[in-house]
Amino acid sequence: MDVKLNTIRLVLVLSLAGEILNNAVSFAVFCVLDFVDFILCFVYKIIDFWIESQWKPCYCSSAKQHIIEGDNILVSEECESKIVCLTSTNLQLEDISDTLYSRPSIVAQLSKFIINDLNKTKKTTVTSTFTIDSTIVEVLRGNVVPRWSDCDCKICNSWTSSSKDTLFVKAEGPKDKAREDVLFIHGFISSSVFWTETLFPNFSTTVKSTYRLLAVDILGFGRSPKPTDSLYTLREHVEMIEKSVLEAYQVKSFHIVAHSLGCILALAIAVKQPGSIKSLTLLAPPYFPVPKGEPATQYIMRRIAPRRVWPVMAFGASVACWYEHISRTICLVVCKNHRLWEFITKCITRNRTYLLESFCCHTHNAAWHTLHNIICGTAGKLDSYLDTVCNRLKCEVTIFHGGDDEVIPVECSYNVQRRIPRAQVKVIENKDHISIVVGRQKAFAKELEKIWKRSKCD
Repeated sequence: MDVKLNTIRLVLVLSLAGEILNNAVSFAVFCVLDFVDFILCFVYKIIDFWIESQWKPCYCSSAKQHIIEGDNILVSEECESKIVCLTSTNLQLEDISDTLYSRPSIVAQLSKFIINDLNKTKKTTVTSTFTIDSTIVEVLRGNVVPRWSDCDCKICNSWTSSSKDTLFVKAEGPKDKAREDVLFIHGFISSSVFWTETLFPNFSTTVKSTYRLLAVDILGFGRSPKPTDSLYTLREHVEMIEKSVLEAYQVKSFHIVAHSLGCILALAIAVKQPGSIKSLTLLAPPYFPVPKGEPATQYIMRRIAPRRVWPVMAFGASVACWYEHISRTICLVVCKNHRLWEFITKCITRNRTYLLESFCCHTHNAAWHTLHNIICGTAGKLDSYLDTVCNRLKCEVTIFHGGDDEVIPVECSYNVQRRIPRAQVKVIENKDHISIVVGRQKAFAKELEKIWKRSKCD
């Protein structure tokens, strides 16, 4: 009994010591990263001006008060910011996340303190209650051009040679005699090959002959357009999917299979077209209920990017979410040179590296805005989306989650189930965020076929 009690005490002490060490190391590391990102801001401004003869806007500058009379842009910065553009046909009312330009750090707090201290000595006149970040103004004006740090290969820029302003869609199955349609939506920093290289080859002959499988590259990723004048908001993503898939392929009713960030887009589509959804299958949905009184966007950012060095996935998410210029540097090294990394990987593994291709085919502009405006920016909407699915949709809802997922914790799937009691949660042990599909594609393909078959009987 004493040995068992001492073992428990030892585990608790080691756990506490590990937590303290993690916090201490994390504080030191992220202080350094704050400073590095601050320096990189100036470095990139110099390089951008030298190569492209103009400064590039970034979100480091504090929000400024603006009323743009010519563009009719008014933006509120109270937690959930909105853009109203009365003269534009492609921007009417956009939800943007304040996490784009409000990410507290030691360097940022010091700079704001100095600026506020200097402003105390000046008399200022408030001309408007609306504020907007200067970078957003530049994006809306179309002043952000393709960056030299983006990849210029044919795959990443295949959309520029097409006259169609639509997303890339990989369609398989009968063209005219399809009895069922299935829409596949990939997650963050991925593409349609996540589905086409894993599930598509493993579906049964019956499914391949009767189902039309539609895997889409969402806006800014894979072979789809990567516009520089886009803020990659939820509305833009959803409308492009509707235009490129549902309208282009004349889809009336359909099943949805979505992974990670794609689950948010799937829910938004389901809410817009509740009578068209035959089944909804979500893999690792990133749903964190926001406590009352908490700023929704900032709360979600802290949950998915906790500024911790351990676990490793939390560190990666923190770097991607908190540091605009460090993440741009990573895109420069990895994405711009993805052909080199793919060649090296092929030489080592002797296999096609479709996951690496999927991971690298995007621009920093697309990844940065999608991460903040979809993951963080929709935090205040997901409750109503899930309630709509619960009350208005009659289809089967199935949720799969890897038991070892360190990107999106398993609790997120159970959070969804609490809002949609009829949803079935299936936790796949010893699988993570990617291996929930990759490595078990045959088993997962069979599970999907069973879900689709049940929907016919309902």
